[in-house]
Amino acid sequence: MKRITLLLAVLLGCTVAAQAQGWNRQPTPNDTLQSTRILPGGDVLFQIYAPQASSVSVSGDLPWGKTITFTKADNGVWKGVCDGLEDGVFRYHFVVDGVRVQDPKAPLSAEQSSLLTKGTGYIKDVPHGAVAQRYYYSKNLKEMRRLHVWTPAGYEKSAQKLPVLYLIHGGGDNDASWPGVGAAGWILDNLLAEGKMVPMIVVMPNGTIPVQNEVPPFAEDMYSSIIPFIEANYNVLTDRDHRAVAGLSMGGMETMEVAFSHPDDFAYVWVLSSSFQPGQDPAAESARLKVKENVARMNKNFRKMVFTQGGPTDIAFKNCENTRAQLDKDGLHYEYMENAQAGHSWTTWRADLQTLAPTLFR
Repeated sequence: MKRITLLLAVLLGCTVAAQAQGWNRQPTPNDTLQSTRILPGGDVLFQIYAPQASSVSVSGDLPWGKTITFTKADNGVWKGVCDGLEDGVFRYHFVVDGVRVQDPKAPLSAEQSSLLTKGTGYIKDVPHGAVAQRYYYSKNLKEMRRLHVWTPAGYEKSAQKLPVLYLIHGGGDNDASWPGVGAAGWILDNLLAEGKMVPMIVVMPNGTIPVQNEVPPFAEDMYSSIIPFIEANYNVLTDRDHRAVAGLSMGGMETMEVAFSHPDDFAYVWVLSSSFQPGQDPAAESARLKVKENVARMNKNFRKMVFTQGGPTDIAFKNCENTRAQLDKDGLHYEYMENAQAGHSWTTWRADLQTLAPTLFR
């Protein structure tokens, strides 16, 4: 029982708190923790935030017989250094109080959860598009990063240029979340087969960056690297009227950062279960993003801006109200809807995608 309790504390501290996206949450060292780092001499530093644990080790495809000693810092972060590791790819896992623990901060950790499908789900006997993993070099982050791209059925043989929706996940997740638990590809397949939406490309980037405030760096990555990569590698329309951006929770903050900082570049903007950054004065955030200064351009250029919520139980509900109150003062035009009374959940956001995708590029 003690081991189970400690394990739950580790996992909750590393993942669930991150997904809450700062709404009434105290920051922890885990927020910006990098679980693995290559040190200047070539050694590998392993780190995990486990403040209640009494022992931590690491195991996997590491040098046989090598013991890696972990020490616990006062902030609850355990650290251990592995030397003698050659270049390559290695499997590893932490052992926390004797329990094998997947690294909750690894880039692929959000993809390893099992998915339960209850009822018919979203997979139907219709023409299906493709979901591809693509890698690009981020100029501002100076690293290779991954994104997912959904292309509609028949895209490979078509010469038609298509509009683009950039669709961003929330905190604690990554670019595999929308095509995974978000069922985005299947939802889009069905809408297109039923004639409810126009053909488009949907780009699902990785909005998670291991820094204290990942929102501005992600917006820079969008403009310096992601959009140029897509427009250089896919047959897409590149004008404002054929470009949309949307995001949930943390991704909603990133959506506003992207759209408000470049008010001439997007015609469709969705902010799903989100707000200005929690803990920040909405008036100050609005001023930082020059909303009032650019409101005339936004009202002209944003053909459809939408805020959604999952009802009063949505953890972003009050913050979204405060954000919209400030935007009302600024004179920004937008629509508001509570599409599903399912709180801050994928049930809400899947419903949002089903409802809003048919409104794009009409």
